[in-house]
Amino acid sequence: MNLIPIDDPQDPRVSAYVDIRERDLVGRHGRFIAEGKVVLDLLLSTGRFAAESVLVLENRLAGLDAVLRKAPPDFPVYVAGAEVIDRIAGFHMHRGILAIGLRGDPASVEALAESLPQRALAVVLVGISNHDNMGAIFRNAAAFGADAVLLDSTCCDPLYRKAIRVSVGAALKVPFASFDDTGSFTVTLDRLGFSQFALSPRGTAAIRDAQRSARLALYLGTEGEGLPRGLLARLQTLRIGMAQGFDSLNVAAASAIALHHFSNL
Repeated sequence: MNLIPIDDPQDPRVSAYVDIRERDLVGRHGRFIAEGKVVLDLLLSTGRFAAESVLVLENRLAGLDAVLRKAPPDFPVYVAGAEVIDRIAGFHMHRGILAIGLRGDPASVEALAESLPQRALAVVLVGISNHDNMGAIFRNAAAFGADAVLLDSTCCDPLYRKAIRVSVGAALKVPFASFDDTGSFTVTLDRLGFSQFALSPRGTAAIRDAQRSARLALYLGTEGEGLPRGLLARLQTLRIGMAQGFDSLNVAAASAIALHHFSNL
């Protein structure tokens, strides 16, 4: 392994890791932060995104040997003590494992949809702006075998550090792409042979009674407002049965129920 000791928080070799929280907010110019051992393992294993370097707390290095050996021999592994790494990051790094990933060119949503297998389950997200929900939905998508997550342009970034962490790295594993116009996108999925179900507390049919076709797109909207009325009018709507007097689930919890129902597992 290419181990590089770092004893100066201002060392230019680790400049990409400086002030993580502030940089998360303004963008990283084609990079993203992956945090923790499990996430690092997925970053190096799946091959969907390239890794640029790793910054590791010195007392965590021994436990990362098997993971880091998945990287090329010349891959930079920066090693620092607790005080130095905290000053680099701008806060206390109790996990002690950070990596820089490269976004690459964004995938075309049409190309991704067209590439899905003849039996496919896609999650379509509209207006999901909470990074915890985004990460949890990706985690559920991976757990229940979804083939892709397709996001409208108002959704938050699945590669935001917190979203990746909450997803336990699933955002690095499950293919995703973004689209601009929801109406046009439903037409594209129609052309590709997808049945399209929209989840809503006021859905016309109970999800327990719904049968999936070979290709299915499952729509989820933001909490509170839900999916746009125009979209609900265009698609078949499903509801998750709940106790009388209560009609709301967290969108991530709803995604788990729906994905489990329609999964092949």
